[in-house]
Amino acid sequence: MARYGYLVPATSANLGPGFDSFGIALDLYNKFEAQRAECWRVHVEGEGKGYLHEDERNQVARAMRTTFEHAGADLCAEVWCENRIPTGNGLGSSSTARLGGVLLARDILEEAGYERLDDQTVFEIATKLEDHPDNVAPALYGGFTVCWISDESPQYARFEPANGLAAVVVPATGEIMTRDARKMLPADVPHEDAAFNVAHAGLLAASIIAGHPEHFGAALRDKLHEPYRSAAIEDLEDIHALLIEAGADGVALSGSGPTVIGLVAGNDDEDAYRRAVEVASSASAAVSKLKTRREPLPLALVRDGAKQLHE
Repeated sequence: MARYGYLVPATSANLGPGFDSFGIALDLYNKFEAQRAECWRVHVEGEGKGYLHEDERNQVARAMRTTFEHAGADLCAEVWCENRIPTGNGLGSSSTARLGGVLLARDILEEAGYERLDDQTVFEIATKLEDHPDNVAPALYGGFTVCWISDESPQYARFEPANGLAAVVVPATGEIMTRDARKMLPADVPHEDAAFNVAHAGLLAASIIAGHPEHFGAALRDKLHEPYRSAAIEDLEDIHALLIEAGADGVALSGSGPTVIGLVAGNDDEDAYRRAVEVASSASAAVSKLKTRREPLPLALVRDGAKQLHE
């Protein structure tokens, strides 16, 4: 039986004011492989080794089982996970596992004689598992995506950022689970805060798509989630200031945190990544002194989403 595999990129969602809507794909990958088997077996290496489940409770296996059930198939698989994306840090590690599982299940289903699932169905199944689409869409399609829900179905629009775009991410040594980060948010927000985010989200999307990084600093400001989550991320303001001082064009919390992301623009992606390397290097010593963070990591923008192996 064939062994299938995918590289699924890290993602940064929200991007300041784009709460549950905006996302970009970044050049840091988890690798997932699977083949049909008589019973479930899961192997984990890298990030999460030792505490992520290595049986059918693993997120990849659970996503595969859900996809098999969607197709009406009673199948099992052996799964290999090689994780490079920090867990519980707002870089989409859980969505890579869920999306990777759905993609692997699609290939195994086709091998078993079932009709191949289209990308929209893959997107919908992974989103249902993830609960929101803003990490799933950029991981699957790449680039900069805007997501929304229409008639209870997830929708997305993908855009090519103009000129070059890269990022510097500063993961924390600790973790914040998304479900816990959600509990920090109020049930209602003031009308003026909602209006603030509408304006800033529009500015951010326009600035990314049209290539106006001079607006990133203002556009990444948020009043819907960062102010509430900052109570659990004591060094957020420090990291924000360090990245701006090091040359980032704008800074925000990545996903639900605690990773902080700095956006860096350039004439093209290569130039933007070169600048990101400089920003990460400049901020490294000061970040290290805080003793709460991993090394700043420069990451290129991924424009093509999840990649299939063994083609």
